[in-house]
Amino acid sequence: MMVDPMENDKGEITILLRRISAGDSEATERLAEAVYADLRRIARNMMVRQRSDHTLQPTAIAGEAYLALVDHSARTFENRAHFFAVAAKAMRRILVDYARRKRATKRGGQFQRVELESIPGLPNSNEDLIALDEALDHLAKIDNRQSRIVEMRFFGGLTEEQTAQVLGLSHSTIRREWLVARSWLYAQLTRRAE
Repeated sequence: MMVDPMENDKGEITILLRRISAGDSEATERLAEAVYADLRRIARNMMVRQRSDHTLQPTAIAGEAYLALVDHSARTFENRAHFFAVAAKAMRRILVDYARRKRATKRGGQFQRVELESIPGLPNSNEDLIALDEALDHLAKIDNRQSRIVEMRFFGGLTEEQTAQVLGLSHSTIRREWLVARSWLYAQLTRRAE
């Protein structure tokens, strides 16, 4: 049974986030214990879409993302849902930065690939992670909410219900925006491949 990060002791995590914002260093350690399993699960979901010979491990991604989130002393999180949304974005950045480093070392070699067939409605194609990241950045300029939905669903592995909870929107709005965003991304990525 998959653990739902949206159900993990909602009150405790939000309280710990508030204590961290107030400067409580002990709360940082307790938060790590409270969210680490969920961060690893999100990272594992992300890695399922990566090549089997990928050298990054879910544990490393979860740890690096957590450190990036709590190292910014000026950063405050509204609540637990906001924390996991930012965590999904941090993990996306880690994977994209890794892909860029790999591409730079290969000097013209093939890009790191990610399977997009896991997005229902898209044909089986191997678009590269950097192209997807660039398309998402472009989508964010047009419709930031749709970009965040794709980020949470595809990179964060959140369900439609969890994404609706994080963004404070209805399930039907998430479903509609998800369909539109997928169609837009498909058009962008196939146009780029031509």
